[in-house]
Amino acid sequence: MDLYIFVQLVLISGAATSAMTWFSYFMSKNYRKLYRDPVLLSSVLVQMNINITTETKNNLGWFLHFVIGFLFVAAYHIIWAEDILAVSALSALILGVISGIIGIISWILIFKITHYHPSIGFRDYYIQLFFAHIIFAAVATALYFLTLIMLIVTKAFFTV
Repeated sequence: MDLYIFVQLVLISGAATSAMTWFSYFMSKNYRKLYRDPVLLSSVLVQMNINITTETKNNLGWFLHFVIGFLFVAAYHIIWAEDILAVSALSALILGVISGIIGIISWILIFKITHYHPSIGFRDYYIQLFFAHIIFAAVATALYFLTLIMLIVTKAFFTV
């Protein structure tokens, strides 16, 4: 992976993860439930009795959230670069559904392994998590498409 693609994927994953997180925060505030993944991740770290400060656990929760977003976008990139799916609204929906299912299964496993049982209303949390991943995939797909267009236009007018 060259530097351009890495930077492209970091920027796209940052924006897509932020959009997904904004949606989760909105749903959390709207329904007065803890649907905020970075907060849940830091709470999981608390449950694991890792000997680091609370601030470090909070920062690590956010960091892990964005790293996971990057890994999803990197997987999307491979799928698009290998022509497994076209960069399209349909692929955004497909990848969002798959990502949502992966996210739900991951959180189920995290809660089981750590024995952490927050009072969040799991069914509702998983429903909003599913839709948050569709938003994530839609933003990632749109930005990936735009960056491809920018690259094509740049290469047409500038030689390096």
